[in-house]
Amino acid sequence: MKQNIVIVGLGLIGGSLAKAFQKYSACTVTGTDRDPEVLRAALACGAIDRVAGDEELQNADMLFLCLYPQADIDFIREHGAKIRPSCIVTDTCGIKTEICAHLPKLAAQFGFTFVGGHPMAGKEQNGFAASDADLFDGASYIIVPCGAPMRAVDTLKAIAIELGFGGTVVTTPEHHDAMIAYTSQLPHVLACAYVMSPRCPEHNGFSAGSYRDVSRVARINETLWTELFLDNADALTTELDILIENITRISSAVRQRDADALRGLLRQGREIKERLGE
Repeated sequence: MKQNIVIVGLGLIGGSLAKAFQKYSACTVTGTDRDPEVLRAALACGAIDRVAGDEELQNADMLFLCLYPQADIDFIREHGAKIRPSCIVTDTCGIKTEICAHLPKLAAQFGFTFVGGHPMAGKEQNGFAASDADLFDGASYIIVPCGAPMRAVDTLKAIAIELGFGGTVVTTPEHHDAMIAYTSQLPHVLACAYVMSPRCPEHNGFSAGSYRDVSRVARINETLWTELFLDNADALTTELDILIENITRISSAVRQRDADALRGLLRQGREIKERLGE
């Protein structure tokens, strides 16, 4: 049966999901966005079949929330009564403890099913113009059930594979946020702190792969990432404290010209990467 997909928010992730559904499935895809220009662009390129209104919400088989965390919650508070009980609602937020504190309760209130989701893909560019049907090729799709029935989890797993994801991971909100603090949020903090050096504007002619690798994600959406950092403050500050401790140990060894200590710290880092086979 041809499913009706509604995507709320047609930025990088929402736009890429719309394009992926059009390319890899037979679903009907409708979408909404606060920017009329984005809606016109999405219609013009065929990413959505039409703009989603109340009728589309009422007929949705799956609804993807692709806004900022609080905006996702606010959207469901405002429109939840229009969503039918058979609909599966999911999100794409980079944090889950805050989302799962609210959306499962709203799902129970309005009678639909909510499953948390997080596609592990992105770019330095933001917005619909940067969206790509193949953005998710080989990426991981994290699923946080938040009490949802297994049939809903299995449905989201199947959709992820259909859209080109390399695999799925099912976890809890707490474990998701602890891991994302390390694998995603901490590198963004590091990149922003790194390019704040007065040397950064002078890097041309002196930089190569190392500079690009460390600085790449400093091109950040500061409004979104401020919300993500603060919604995950405990897990992120734990990782920041560990990073600061390790940098301090290296700094102390360099300042004291302690070759043995420095060599040992650098060896520790190399051996960890080698054990991981990376």
